[in-house]
Amino acid sequence: MIKVERHGAFNVNCVGLERLPFPMSFSVREAGGSWMISAAAARAGELIDVLTRTANDTVVVNLATNSFLDEDYQQWRPSLIAAEQGVDCTVHPVGAWAADSIELGEEFLVMHRNSLPRFLSSGWSPYELSLVDVPAGATPGQLDELALVIGTAAADEPVLPRLDGSHFWFSGHDDCYLAVESTDPAMPSSVLGRLLALLAGSALIDASGASSVGVPEPADALPEQLIAESPHWMGAVGNASGTTVTLKLSPMSQRWRLGQQLPKQAGYTATLDLAHGMWHLTAGES
Repeated sequence: MIKVERHGAFNVNCVGLERLPFPMSFSVREAGGSWMISAAAARAGELIDVLTRTANDTVVVNLATNSFLDEDYQQWRPSLIAAEQGVDCTVHPVGAWAADSIELGEEFLVMHRNSLPRFLSSGWSPYELSLVDVPAGATPGQLDELALVIGTAAADEPVLPRLDGSHFWFSGHDDCYLAVESTDPAMPSSVLGRLLALLAGSALIDASGASSVGVPEPADALPEQLIAESPHWMGAVGNASGTTVTLKLSPMSQRWRLGQQLPKQAGYTATLDLAHGMWHLTAGES
């Protein structure tokens, strides 16, 4: 059971001047021994427990945000944000060479993965966020090398093969769009299952007017079945009442792009029966 809140990504984000509901999107491929996922919509805080299940204890954070600004409207240093959030971390100065040449921030925060939920707790939002796990005791030289790898990686290029001992990498934009790379073969179905629960939860909040709602995640077999049929999916809310939500899910030939419309006919319907805590998947629309 997860807690879905009103300020979650599906409730906050919208598409176009018409402010249409934001669709769920999911895409996965295997490359270089990693599973590479692109998806929307989710805030980092809504996924962090999924992302770090098989990660090293130590996580490096790079971020940009407009949620913490000084009197000159300049972003706080990440270390000040961590202090404000009450999170213990060590600070690694990235150096002007990285900030000027590959557009990374001036600081990396190195913290325990268990500190991430508190660090990302509600009330603020990063418009750029990178997370990568590293083995404990990473040296300053290794962190500089990490900065070079993630700062120079081409789009859609796997980075984990170039980071010895790292198991996941996350890049989030606008606290909505996300890219995940993981060596864990269970990560794609875990992320898709969480997205389905978040989308259903957003519909229940809209239907009930509640500030939050508890939603069970689907059993692993449901997202695994979807991924086995297609690596690319779009989804939207069909109907929602106080205890039942239907989601229209459509397999796609390629990953979703902003502005792409949902197919007129859904390939599957996923139904959440909240009263019994059960998910069901049926072919076609219902």
